[in-house]
Amino acid sequence: MLTARLHKVQWLSPQGLQQLAYREWGDPDNPHVLLCVHGLTRVSRDFDALAQNLGKDVRVVAPDVPGRGQSDWLADPNLYAIPTYVSAMVALVARLNPGTLDWLGTSMGGLIGMGYASLPGNPVRKLILNDVGPSLNFEALQRIGQYVGKSPTFDSLEQGREYIKSISVPFGPHTDEQWKQLCDGVLVQKDGQYTTHYDPKIAHAFQNLSESTTQMHEAALWAAYDAITADTLVVRGEHSDLLSPQTAQAMGQRGPRARVIEVAGVGHAPTFMQDEQIHIVRKFLF
Repeated sequence: MLTARLHKVQWLSPQGLQQLAYREWGDPDNPHVLLCVHGLTRVSRDFDALAQNLGKDVRVVAPDVPGRGQSDWLADPNLYAIPTYVSAMVALVARLNPGTLDWLGTSMGGLIGMGYASLPGNPVRKLILNDVGPSLNFEALQRIGQYVGKSPTFDSLEQGREYIKSISVPFGPHTDEQWKQLCDGVLVQKDGQYTTHYDPKIAHAFQNLSESTTQMHEAALWAAYDAITADTLVVRGEHSDLLSPQTAQAMGQRGPRARVIEVAGVGHAPTFMQDEQIHIVRKFLF
């Protein structure tokens, strides 16, 4: 059983110095790093099962993206955006000093990975985009926007677990213990109650969301995707409402010409807690 080591690294945001928390599994001197970046309302702890499997071969590192988990919150809600997150990851990668860097990004973490891997001179060798691409389904974004930023409170941990599970049904089938891990990682206790772990202001980007602004973002995302040269794998949940089959197919035909794998019985997004999903990552990296 590998123990996660919790660290923090300082990075420079437009509003000043911030602390970015991250977890690390495996040999701290292993030059081969797999950087795992979570989705919009998730945390670094999501990748523990994956790290337990891969941590003997690679150093697995997972940050809490700014505004989540144990990382600093940002005073200006406009800074909760991909360019800010990429800046934080640049500081993290500099701290890690990898000889080989691979990236697994789920949903938002994949968009951050696309932004990072599109930059000239970036060190990403292999890029795994988990249920996300340059074209994002507007209805799916609206669905996500309905619960992000509400910061609900619960009288008990069990109530909190039931809520998190209810909004996480698209993750697909999990054991009771796996659901417990997925729920407990994103709940914190405050003043005798439980609430979500993130800054409610991360929802700012969803407040003025429209089909036209979504299309503008898509143009920029496709430009970033087309600039990627890393060996790329797209993992799509069979029932995903965020990444369409058409977008996944297009990602296999342009830019880095990604390989595409579909995970049966799952929506948005695969959690990489199941053995068959972990095997996808292992097979692609080695």
